[in-house]
Amino acid sequence: MINAENILICIAAPLLISVIFLKGSSKRFGISFLIGMIVCLLSAYIGGFINLATGMGVDDTAVFISPIIEEIMKFLPLAFYVIIFNPQGSNILQVAIGIGAGFATFENCCYIITSGAEKLHYVLIRGLSVGVMHIVCILALALAIVLLRRVNALSTPGLAGGLSLSMIFHALYNLLVSEPGLSSYVGYALPLLTAIALYVPYVKNKKIIDEDDNEEKL
Repeated sequence: MINAENILICIAAPLLISVIFLKGSSKRFGISFLIGMIVCLLSAYIGGFINLATGMGVDDTAVFISPIIEEIMKFLPLAFYVIIFNPQGSNILQVAIGIGAGFATFENCCYIITSGAEKLHYVLIRGLSVGVMHIVCILALALAIVLLRRVNALSTPGLAGGLSLSMIFHALYNLLVSEPGLSSYVGYALPLLTAIALYVPYVKNKKIIDEDDNEEKL
């Protein structure tokens, strides 16, 4: 057993002090990173409670419950930021990446402290697979928000649809890696391949994102 709260304090304290002295995009990313770590801890609380209340096994919880909880918890601060501040497109992506990176970093720290870091392949899986998966899910949703807002099609059904896709992707990853063999290798490769695939529409739509930024400035 580990005290996740103590780990959070240890990591978040120097980051919080650093954020005080930062400005602009650096400050925005730092705050988003901190929020991502807090969201990860809250997700663990909720998932653990549901697991105990329903009596589901660890594997069933990972496939059916955790993706829903974690993606909703990552989405809520991003949605709050978009609705309250009406930010520029590039800022939305920056906040989404910060939340995803903070969530992934804190989760990886807790898992590595629990299981150890002696095996290099395990560390690489945690970093390049699980960690990237959390970033990919919320980044894809953020890209959808930016593009939908650009064509004045941002709506509750659209957000619900994007959130549902991120949950399905997360659940698919957990399902693939839950069994050893070929399926697990496919699962480990899926987040990194998806990140590469997401870079293509990002580059193609970068002009639209930049135009959105210019309009906000005007």
